[in-house]
Amino acid sequence: MSEQLTSQQIEQARAEWVRAQFQKANEYLASKGIVPDNVAASESRYLPPYMAVWKLNTKDKQSYWVISGDLPTDHMAFAAAPNARDAVRAFSMHWQLKAQQIIDAGIKDKTQQDFANLLINRAHSLYDMFSQDQLWQAEAVS
Repeated sequence: MSEQLTSQQIEQARAEWVRAQFQKANEYLASKGIVPDNVAASESRYLPPYMAVWKLNTKDKQSYWVISGDLPTDHMAFAAAPNARDAVRAFSMHWQLKAQQIIDAGIKDKTQQDFANLLINRAHSLYDMFSQDQLWQAEAVS
């Protein structure tokens, strides 16, 4: 007997994932000393269960892109990208550079090697997502 999820269960799971990623993004910024105030939901994008890209505004009127999901949580100034799709590309490029810096500095242990490999892998995945027009058209509608 196969267990089929109803559309309501799928939507509930999606909503829970989005909520969890939103909380993760807020906690991440707070850990960096940045106090989020609100989210620009219309400019944020979600691709459960892979990634969420949030435009978060702070109490001091700054805005940041924050990425979370099945990848390292990270942030950048909103000025670095005009929209969520370009933010995904910017994170991809940033992670490739960061991985190269780790490699160039000389990898001293397995943890550094694993992290550099993770950054490279996720950077390639992000760029693939950035490149797929249909992902962004479908996401803009939902």
